[in-house]
Parts: sequence; C-alpha cells; structure tokens
Amino acid sequence: MPRRSKKKEAEALEQDTVHTYNEYKEFEGQRYTGVKIGRGHKWNYDSGVWKERKITPDEWEINYNVTKRRAGKAPEGSGVPVGTQYHWYIIAHQNVTKLNANDYSTSMTGVKFKIAHKRADKETWSATTKTQKKRTLKFLKQLVADLEEQLEAEEESNVIPLKPKKAPKKKAA
Repeated sequence: MPRRSKKKEAEALEQDTVHTYNEYKEFEGQRYTGVKIGRGHKWNYDSGVWKERKITPDEWEINYNVTKRRAGKAPEGSGVPVGTQYHWYIIAHQNVTKLNANDYSTSMTGVKFKIAHKRADKETWSATTKTQKKRTLKFLKQLVADLEEQLEAEEESNVIPLKPKKAPKKKAA
C-alpha cells in the first residue's frame, strides 16, 4: 500500500476538521456544533484600548475593544459565516504587578460562557434579552455553587482533628 505524502495527510486532516467542525455533537445531553469539547483556539490581540472607571472602592467598570486574530489559519470552509456575532460573559482573575510609574504587567485567566449568538443571515439573536439574563444568572449560580464546594473541601482538608484529652492518671493508693 503506497504511503500518503505529508501534504496529502495534512489536506485529509484539514478536510476531516472542516467536516467534524460543522457536524452536530453532543455533550451531557446538549447538542452543539463547532469546536469539539477539549479542543481550543489561540488568538493574537492587536493593540487594544482598555478603559476602566471606578464605581465603588472595590468595583470598576471595564470596556475593552480590539481585533483578535487567529494565531494559525482556519481550515478552508470551516467555521461560521463572516458576520456571525457572539455574546460571551467572561469571569476572570486579573493579576497585575506594577513595574514602574506607568507600566503594569497583566495576566488574565478565567472562563467565558456563551450567552447567545446571532447568525450572519439573521436579524435577531438566538435568545431574547430576558433569556440572556437568565442564562447569565444560571452560569453565575453554578460558579457560586462550585466555589462554595471548593471552599468547603479546602476547609475539610485543613481541619486538624483535636486529640482527645487523656484521662488524668489515678494516684496509687
């Protein structure tokens, strides 16, 4: 049997990726299309503008606008049509270190939840504003439950059991 060249193998893999990207998948009873669970994307962000405004001593309102670019190339024919929009809700840790008077190093890690999408050929979102709020609440409630569970597990693992007090020795008569 003749071996396929590396180029042909790459083309076959790309075609398979396109096919599997667009077909329906299932995860915990939910049907979806797109990237398989466990897979991911890598993006490069252009120079964006991050604006923030203090609302309370510990709360800031943020706004960030930027174009993100795929680090590699999308397989030809894969993905959603140009013009498709997504509404994500992001919860992240932002870790910041002051480097000098004007510079800070910043890293963010967290999760993002898909609240809704709007297909390129549609005028409406996949969920009403009310349903989007309900989905956001559902995600937030699950996050709270997960955090409480983690905290409880940490507290249980840090508990030092009390040693029972020994009964005082009786004096010999």
